[in-house]
Amino acid sequence: MVNFASFGIQWRNLRAGVSGRFVMPALVVVAAVSGIVATAVPTPALAQAGAHARDPQAEAFIDANARHVLSVLNDRHTSIEQRHQAFRTLIGELVDWPHLTRFVLGKYARTATPDQLARFTAAYRTYAEGVYQHRIDDYRANKAVVTGSQMRKPGDVIVITSFTGAQDPQGVDLAWRVLGGGNSWKMVDVQVKGVWLAITQQQDFISTIDNHGGNVDVLINQLIADAAKQQQR
Repeated sequence: MVNFASFGIQWRNLRAGVSGRFVMPALVVVAAVSGIVATAVPTPALAQAGAHARDPQAEAFIDANARHVLSVLNDRHTSIEQRHQAFRTLIGELVDWPHLTRFVLGKYARTATPDQLARFTAAYRTYAEGVYQHRIDDYRANKAVVTGSQMRKPGDVIVITSFTGAQDPQGVDLAWRVLGGGNSWKMVDVQVKGVWLAITQQQDFISTIDNHGGNVDVLINQLIADAAKQQQR
């Protein structure tokens, strides 16, 4: 099960990451999706007050879309290519890509040229869609059930789902961070087995650019190459 007590530590690290001073917790290795850069960490009092609050609307959003994702990936009446394209179309509608791309670029989102930002956005989206697809598809799950949620503050919610399948009857928990309200929500990150995809991507991307003298083009070319490898799987 996902440990809600760990979220406070991870969000303090996330806040440091937005300012370019990201420090990875020992158990966090990888992580997902947008709007993060625009949100602030709740005060301790607010976090404590909302520690066990649930958000039915956010849960309904994830419940419907998690089941939709599985139906797309498990549709054996279509080819693998058709399923993957349908998945990418669905993820494109659920994720706030403009916010996410700026978050994972970290400090370099402020110094990259407009041309670099445009090329990075295209390369990263293709790469990230492949990452999300393989992370979910690898579990061969056929059922997703929402097991709870934690309201960080109104409009900022972590929803927990349990994915189960014939190969893994015990199931695996996925945590989805969503921002919004009412009938309008967007996913901003995904945690798989303690790993937040977008947070780790930010650390890795900044490190890559740092190691090449601040050259964003090196990262862009790497993402294009990695995305091509993913499509060959």
